[in-house]
Amino acid sequence: MDMPMPTDAHAEIREEVRKLCARFPGEYWRELDQRRGYPTEFVQALTEAGWLAALIPEEYGGSGLPLSAGAAILEEIHASGCNAAACHAQMYTMGTVLKHGSEEQKRKYLPKIATGELRLQAFGVTEPTSGTDTTALRTFAKKEGDKYIVNGQKIWTSRAEHSDLMLLLARTTPRDQVKKKTEGLSTFLVDMKAALGKGLTIRPIRTMMNHNSCEVFFDNMEVPAENLVGQEGKGFRYILDGMNAERMLISGECIGDAKWFIEKAVEYSKQRVLFGHPIGKNQGVQFPIAKAYAAMRAAEALLQQGLKKFEAGLPCGEEANMGKMLCADAAWMAAEACIQTHGGFGFAEEYDVERKYRECRLYQVAPISTNLVLSYIGEHVLGMPRSY
Repeated sequence: MDMPMPTDAHAEIREEVRKLCARFPGEYWRELDQRRGYPTEFVQALTEAGWLAALIPEEYGGSGLPLSAGAAILEEIHASGCNAAACHAQMYTMGTVLKHGSEEQKRKYLPKIATGELRLQAFGVTEPTSGTDTTALRTFAKKEGDKYIVNGQKIWTSRAEHSDLMLLLARTTPRDQVKKKTEGLSTFLVDMKAALGKGLTIRPIRTMMNHNSCEVFFDNMEVPAENLVGQEGKGFRYILDGMNAERMLISGECIGDAKWFIEKAVEYSKQRVLFGHPIGKNQGVQFPIAKAYAAMRAAEALLQQGLKKFEAGLPCGEEANMGKMLCADAAWMAAEACIQTHGGFGFAEEYDVERKYRECRLYQVAPISTNLVLSYIGEHVLGMPRSY
């Protein structure tokens, strides 16, 4: 089944990504899933092909492609049955350095990130006590001479064991000493290899899917003052600046997941014969798949609208947030239709449906929960009173 493409602008990119992903079939991902392994070979292949450097400007060793190209790359990875979660953060975390970092930081880090010599995969924001209430985080960075001393804890810091650098958000001014709670937060680039065992501790968290999630602890960890990104106290704004891009990139993955599930469900419904005819002839099987396809196409259209606005420099918060929610919903609807179509075989590892089913469930919760998207729409789009 050939899924229609939302645009031909990145047709060649999509084709090449599909070719690369064909080298990493279901068996590869199932073996990793069983031992909760990191897809080193897959990430290396993407790096060597230049896909993880797609959004880095050419002057820093990347391809300088637009955000829509990044979304297309991630979509095709997921539509091919692979999983970009092991490396997708690099596409949006490097944006903070690119937009707010010093020229020295850009030239020091971005070329090495582009070649794969350095991995910027870890994003240290969420904490156990604050969750999505980011301004309530407790990790504190105290300035002492030419360095900061960091103490605190982060959770759900994915890929921490497999990243060289972490983009860290920490308080530099106590919350009770700022006029606005969004002030007094700063962003840092942490050299994780240098800090590991010297104030930095990483503990893996085993979850329902192979997402390489971790807890990260800071105990008097030293960070050079030169690793401060932008101005001290402005970090919350820097992080927010990258949220729209993050949400649209993740939306691309969700669209890819939806297409994978729909294709698998359609194929199986045609091949599986019961009571003398393919089960896809039954409306009870056919209609949920058709409805999932319609939901996917609608979500895809909103995502494309958001990407166009982003690339034109226009406000796109509405499309980015609603797109993330609807794309994740479409993927989950397709996942439900696919596993239901397969019946008992949907739970068998060899079909890959149950693995992808577990993986796509994450995006109902992260990187932004559905409830926060709805609160954003209520307050910022519809002009209703703030709900929290």
